[in-house]
Amino acid sequence: MKTLLIPTDFTQQSIQSIPALAERYYPEKINVVLVHMLKITDSISELLMLSRRSVEYRHIPDNFYIRCRDIQNKHSHLINNIAITFFYGSTVAVFNNFLEANEVDAIVTPHDNYQLLFKNSIDPNVLIERCDIDIVTLPKTPGIPANVVIEEPELTEHH
Repeated sequence: MKTLLIPTDFTQQSIQSIPALAERYYPEKINVVLVHMLKITDSISELLMLSRRSVEYRHIPDNFYIRCRDIQNKHSHLINNIAITFFYGSTVAVFNNFLEANEVDAIVTPHDNYQLLFKNSIDPNVLIERCDIDIVTLPKTPGIPANVVIEEPELTEHH
C-alpha cells in the first residue's frame, strides 16, 4: 500500500486529483494524508498546548470533510484511507520525521492556486523541494478556482 502526502488548503482543487492518483497506483490501494503546513510558534505556552490544539481544525469546512468521505467511499476499491492533519514545523529535518512517522512514499505537489490560510502557514514547496522523497507532479487543472467547492448536480424530473 502506498501513502501519498497532499498539501491542502481545504478546497476542492486540493482533493480533485485523488481518484486519478489512486488509478495511477492500481492495483495497489493508497492512503492519502492531506496536510496543511504551519510554522511552529516561539511561545512556550503555545508549545505546551500544541498537542491539544484544535483551533486550526475548526477552520476546515464541513463540506471538505464530506467531499473527502465521498471520494473515499466512491473509490474504496482504490483508496484505503484519507486523513486530514496539520504539520507544525519549518525545517527539513522535522518534515522528514513527519514523513517517516506517516510512512509517506510520495508527495504530490500543491495545486496551482494553493492558498496560505493562517498567518503562520508556510508554502509547502519550501520543504517539499528539499526532502528526499518521490515527488508526484499534477497536471495543470484549468477552470476551477481554488475557492470553489464543486457540488454534485442533483437530477430533477421534468413532467
